[in-house]
Amino acid sequence: MYLSCNHLATNVLQNLLFCIPKAALLHGKSVGFASQNSRFRNAKAQLSFFDKIIFTKQKKNLISDNTI
Repeated sequence: MYLSCNHLATNVLQNLLFCIPKAALLHGKSVGFASQNSRFRNAKAQLSFFDKIIFTKQKKNLISDNTI
């Protein structure tokens, strides 16, 4: 009976010691992933914007080079 009670107390303490930091870590990870996804979306939007500018300038240069 003592061994069973001791094992139960050990499990309860382990769960308390593990679950609280685990919840904090998981919250931190989800916040980190959210900010990473936000940065990725911003970079992707900027890339398409710069892509249009770069290719438009290259096309204009190619057209002007061919007319000379």
